[in-house]
Amino acid sequence: MDMPRLTIAGREYNSRLIIGTGKYASFEQTRRALEESGAEIVTVAVRRVNISDRSKESLLDYIDPDKYTILPNTAGCYTADDAIRTAFLARETGLSNLIKLEVIGDEKTLFPDNEGLIQATKELVREGFIVMPYTNDDVVVARKLRDAGAAAVMPLGAPIGSGLGIQNPNNIRIILEAIQDIPIIIDAGVGTASDATVAMELGCDGVLMNTGIAGAKDPIKMARAMRLAVESGRIAYEAGRIPRKLYATASSPIEGIIR
Repeated sequence: MDMPRLTIAGREYNSRLIIGTGKYASFEQTRRALEESGAEIVTVAVRRVNISDRSKESLLDYIDPDKYTILPNTAGCYTADDAIRTAFLARETGLSNLIKLEVIGDEKTLFPDNEGLIQATKELVREGFIVMPYTNDDVVVARKLRDAGAAAVMPLGAPIGSGLGIQNPNNIRIILEAIQDIPIIIDAGVGTASDATVAMELGCDGVLMNTGIAGAKDPIKMARAMRLAVESGRIAYEAGRIPRKLYATASSPIEGIIR
């Protein structure tokens, strides 16, 4: 079945699932999960990649750059300056000028620092980066990020690594209604396949996840489940669900009924 592709900054992707690379038991398990997921974009934490000595084994040895778009991220950065510096490091070492921007504002919840996030987005866009910021589910912040030049906005479904699923679907719907010129990608909170399906049925353009797969009992099998869930949710969104009703409606026609 032909489906509209996900387009980010002019580049098209068949898969709407983006995979993180942390928490896997081994680089080989990461590679197998990525393969099973069908994802075409893979995000890597710059601080986890050995970019000072390429002669040693690295996560990048297991990610084919001809097959996947590598999306460096600024995980672990708590200020705009740190995030900007990390993005430049990624670009200068040849990783990419595409950046998943994280500016964390709270150590316990890992919620973003919105002020720092907007500041860093403006600066990085000015420097020629393609910026995909991780943010909360606030439409005001999402609009400011879009206006700052973000290539996509990635609101959380729930706190990072929580596996709670989409906690505020109405907030996500408001963001989707307000921003229709760039992709909206759920980032964080997905715990199992049904969470991914819900995100896609809401109309999100994609889902980014890491712990939901890497933390599963069988990450390879969960990677496949997430691929199918994202595809299923997107098809259901395009098909259009029936209206919710309080009372029953007969499934069979009532014309000609024998009395």
